[in-house]
Order: sequence, then C-alpha cells, then structure tokens
Amino acid sequence: MNFQWYPGHMTKAKRMMQEDIKLIDVVIELVDARIPYSSKNPDIDELAKNKSRIILLNKYDLANEEETKKWRSWYEEKGFFVAMVNSKTGKGVKEVHAVIQAACKEKIERDRRKGILNRPVRAMIVGIPNVGKSTFINSFAGKACAKTGNRPGVTKGKQWIRLNKNVELLDTPGILWPKFEDQAVGQRLAYIGSIKDEILNVTELALGLISFLKKNYSKLLMERFSLEEEMEEVKILEKIAEIRGCRLKGNELDYEKAANLLMDEFRNGRIGRITLEFPES
Repeated sequence: MNFQWYPGHMTKAKRMMQEDIKLIDVVIELVDARIPYSSKNPDIDELAKNKSRIILLNKYDLANEEETKKWRSWYEEKGFFVAMVNSKTGKGVKEVHAVIQAACKEKIERDRRKGILNRPVRAMIVGIPNVGKSTFINSFAGKACAKTGNRPGVTKGKQWIRLNKNVELLDTPGILWPKFEDQAVGQRLAYIGSIKDEILNVTELALGLISFLKKNYSKLLMERFSLEEEMEEVKILEKIAEIRGCRLKGNELDYEKAANLLMDEFRNGRIGRITLEFPES
C-alpha cells in the first residue's frame, strides 16, 4: 500500500510558515508520543534553524511509558527542550510555560540588557495533521481559541493567540512533507490517523497493525479481543469480526467493519499503551 497525502492547502501553509518564521522566538513542535520520530516533520528543521526548539510529546497517555521516557532523553540529547503532555486532560500542559521560558532564556536576557522589559515571547505551534495542536492550544490558553476535530485537516489558516502578557502563540495548519522516503513512516502515520482513512485500504492497514502488535504487544492484543491462541493476522481479524458481531447481510463476516473497529480501539488507547517505534531502531 502506498502512503501519500499532501493536499494543496499544505503547500500554501508551508509558504506561510516560511514568511512568518522571522517574527518567531521559539518553535514548538507537537509530535505523537506513539510515533515520536515518524510524526516529526523533517521540513521543520530547515524552516526553524537558528530558532529555539521545543518538542511536546503529546498523547503520552496512549504510549508506552518507558519508551516515552527514552524518546524524551533522545530528543534532549539532540538539543531540544522537551515536555510530555496530554492535551485532552491538560496533564503536563502548565509545565510548558516553564519550558518556553527556559528555551527563550537567552532572548529574554538579551532584551533586558537592551532595556526591553516584558516583551512577550512569540511561539509558533507546528505539527502534522491530527497530532492535537488545536486541543493543546485550547488547554494551554484555558479557553476555546482553536477549532478542534478528531480528523486531519481541521485547521486551515494561521491564527495569533495571546495567552498572557508573556507569551503569544501563532497556530498553523497541520502539514506533512511531500514525499515519504520510507513508506514505514507513512504506515505509522496512517495507524494514528494523520492520513485520511478514506484514501487507504483500511483492512490492509489493520492487518499491518495486527502484525506489529503480535510481535511487540501480543499479550495486550490477546486480552483485548479474548484471543486464546496464536494465529495468523487474517485469522485474528476474522476472530475480531466474530467476537464483535461484524457481519454483512447473509451473515457473512464484515472484515472492513472489523478493521475499522480495530483501528478505532488502537487510536483511542483501548488496547493499551502502545508505542509503534523505538529510539534504538
């Protein structure tokens, strides 16, 4: 299966970000804690060079706790300021203020030496589609500032948001990069819902996820779907369809419905806390 999705508004959004970056003190990039590498847009490194950088490991409540700690250390070793957040519940969000101040310490001290006091830090929020930027902004601001939705492509234009006298945020649309050199990256993005399901073969996607879970999280998979023995991927999907009553007219098993159910269970954390990639690899 080929994983590629780069609608026209993303080209426009990238150009807009290139124009606005000169106004910015720090770039805050949200990544999905389940795929901290694959959900980080490599184009941002070029766009934000010479700027302070913050990585927020969002949705960390859905990821394996030990692996998330390893990823935090991995990014800190590369010079990023890092925080773990759960934008939906607000856990870890308050700590981001301190991370912004630490990342912009030199800029704040430079302003003070020039006699410029209380000039707000300007932060650009970036991230791939469906990584939770708008939910984070609303949680960070303590009010509904940004439109949210459980699908990619909700934010279409830029928006300045003044949080307080110390911080101003520039929200930007979620953008991918034009070509995935490694299709495994595209596959992981599809697993978490950053590529629209409508352009994918969801049954094939589910079989790939089952294969990964069998290898790395077999116990969680077996327990969630009451599986009693090891079996091939197609047989597991068949069993899920049977157990959850996914049937077509004529009582045939509905594999597509079972596949959508599996993807939904994974994305919402019902199977368990799962990380799809590891720093050592």
